[in-house]
Amino acid sequence: MKKQQNILIIGAGLCGSLLALRLGQRGYNVSVYEMRPDLRKVDISAGRSINLAFSNRGNKAMRLVGIEDKVKTLCIPMNGRMIHDKEGNTFLSNYSGRDHEYINSISRGGLNALLLDEAEKHENVSIYFNKKCKSVDFKKTTALFKDYETKSEFIEDADAIIATDGAGSAMRKSYYLAKKFLFSFSQDYLTHGYKELSILPTQTGDYKTYKNALHIWPRGSFMLIALPNLDGSFTVTLFLSYGDGTYNFNNLTTPEIVSEFFQKEFPDALELMPNLVEDFFNNPTAPLGTVKCSPWHYKGNTLLMGDSAHAIVPFYGQGMNASFEDVVEFDAVLDQNLENWEAVFKAYESTRKKDTDAIADLAIDNFHEMKDHVANPIFQEKRKLEMALEQNFPDEYSSKYSLVTFNERIGYHEAMTRGRAQDKAILNMIANKDISAVLNMTKNELKQALKKVQQETNDILEDDRIAGLKQ
Repeated sequence: MKKQQNILIIGAGLCGSLLALRLGQRGYNVSVYEMRPDLRKVDISAGRSINLAFSNRGNKAMRLVGIEDKVKTLCIPMNGRMIHDKEGNTFLSNYSGRDHEYINSISRGGLNALLLDEAEKHENVSIYFNKKCKSVDFKKTTALFKDYETKSEFIEDADAIIATDGAGSAMRKSYYLAKKFLFSFSQDYLTHGYKELSILPTQTGDYKTYKNALHIWPRGSFMLIALPNLDGSFTVTLFLSYGDGTYNFNNLTTPEIVSEFFQKEFPDALELMPNLVEDFFNNPTAPLGTVKCSPWHYKGNTLLMGDSAHAIVPFYGQGMNASFEDVVEFDAVLDQNLENWEAVFKAYESTRKKDTDAIADLAIDNFHEMKDHVANPIFQEKRKLEMALEQNFPDEYSSKYSLVTFNERIGYHEAMTRGRAQDKAILNMIANKDISAVLNMTKNELKQALKKVQQETNDILEDDRIAGLKQ
């Protein structure tokens, strides 16, 4: 395929701007159309997550495009989860027993701006803002746009169109509505929504609570989390049912009820949030959904990538990382020098879809883990054992979380399959008292426990394979 080909990218968010940068580096002529204003000139956060969890799979993409060091300056390391109980007691649960494994809090806007700047350094990359895609004619490889400034509509064509326009993708909608080919689509919402709140910095610009952790207030059927920002603030997110429970988004309608809810459930957080009521009623309540669809491509004309192909709930901190990894995987397919775009799109989807389906399912699992299981004594015992195994045998054991988050060399599907089997093995062994209390174990006893876990895990994997559960 000639490098002079024209690629049209719909959406200049995190995935689209990274894709534009990489394709620009490879020599393609790239045009990017974004419906929002340029975030480098206008604040457009409007209640969206202003910071995100950035980890190894995302960093792999930054390494690919040569900006790893620039991105690092935007990061705040988070070594573990700081769990807050109702009495205000806290304990830190590290993400890994290996000191070099941690996740980062990163500014969505700061990272997006950096990617846009880097993409625009290439003369063959052009980015246009305030241009909303209304529909895509995937048979003609054209897209219809509306210019928000002139109010006019116009059509752009290209050799290939790639949509990175998020969970509400205009191109995915065109696939679905046109009924020109067999297109499967599912959109599943949780009964919970989320609302962005904040803990402001102290008057001297310091952090009001421990900086290097993801803070969680797990309360069974709902939770609060907080991630640090570079300016000393924390972005706080309340995950709560729309209609179930004593308190829910439908009945938190007055300042008094909101304050009562926080005083009862999150008293230590409330002390840090004199701005709570103002934030609560100024910021929108947004839904949490999972999108799966197939196929992602139409012949060699069009392709869905990132959230437009596989939007997930945020509870594994992998939404952005998965979209960045999409670009890495797509780039690897381009290295194969296949004969045309149809071959490229087909090869990319066949290798990638099983992994994006897996991280979508894992994110739902982690929702239940974060709001409930992290406070469960058996779960805490499991985490203690896993931490001890990772510390003492770093090359022989990785928890499911570590497999997903830190082992970027294996796909999400493999991480999920092995991780779930390990979890089942350890929980069974703790429940059956096959493993003694972790704190009293010698290194030799830990080694024996590791062998038991590995054997039990392999037995479960084999049972699943025989039952046809493992692909």
